[in-house]
Amino acid sequence: QVQLVESGGGLAQPGGSLRLSCTTYGIIFSINVMSWYRQAPGKQRELVAFVNPGGGTSYDIAVKGRFTISRAHAQNTAYLQMNDLKPEDTAVYYCHARSVRNVDEIYWGQGTQVTVSS
Repeated sequence: QVQLVESGGGLAQPGGSLRLSCTTYGIIFSINVMSWYRQAPGKQRELVAFVNPGGGTSYDIAVKGRFTISRAHAQNTAYLQMNDLKPEDTAVYYCHARSVRNVDEIYWGQGTQVTVSS
């Protein structure tokens, strides 16, 4: 059974930091592009960042320079380090996995709430 289990969300003050984790089960982690999406109330879900199996990364312009995505193959886990958080970063953050061998193999985590407020 495939599972993407997220953790690390919570409440942070503006300028603060949080680190999200996404541990995967039941997929071949090494052949999956790992991504983080977020969805704020009343808005569409948007791509925040992704890391490909080789370690290459890409970021939305809104988070570039503040967020860092990474992956640890030995732990089957992807991370999102979020620094200098802003109130507009408040959203539910979702982990996403997509196989590079089969475009139909797409999986989502359950989401973790991140709230940035003083």
